[in-house]
Amino acid sequence: MSGRTPEIKNKKAFFDYEILEKYEAGIELKGTEVKSLREGKANLRDSFVRIENDEAYLFNAYIAPYSHGNLFNHEPTRRRKLLLHKKEIKRLLGKSQEKGLTIIPLRIYFNKRGKAKVEIALAKGKKLYDKRETIKRRDLEREAQKAMKQWR
Repeated sequence: MSGRTPEIKNKKAFFDYEILEKYEAGIELKGTEVKSLREGKANLRDSFVRIENDEAYLFNAYIAPYSHGNLFNHEPTRRRKLLLHKKEIKRLLGKSQEKGLTIIPLRIYFNKRGKAKVEIALAKGKKLYDKRETIKRRDLEREAQKAMKQWR
């Protein structure tokens, strides 16, 4: 394995949502889940964060069963507890109850100390016309990059 650990990103989140605030949270994982994450075998599409009983949980995040795991392997889409400070949880709970706001995971990564972290965000869903605007802006930027390359 290479020296660099993979970073699992939720690319669709930036297209579907307008990101308002970002938070870093620890995540409670089983051993086989950590090993599978280090292999880069995870997906955050359609996952979300919900706060229940003053604790934050990550739902629907797919972490593939570990290839060398046996009967102790984990369930791929189980709910996982997120480790946040009480103040952050209360703030997120208050904000997420506002109309149109939700909490989504943006990426899972390993910090310098080797701990798995989840970057979560308070987000607002984009309307269809906002998504079209995003596509238009991205296409214009791509065309500008092509033009700059030709002049070099």
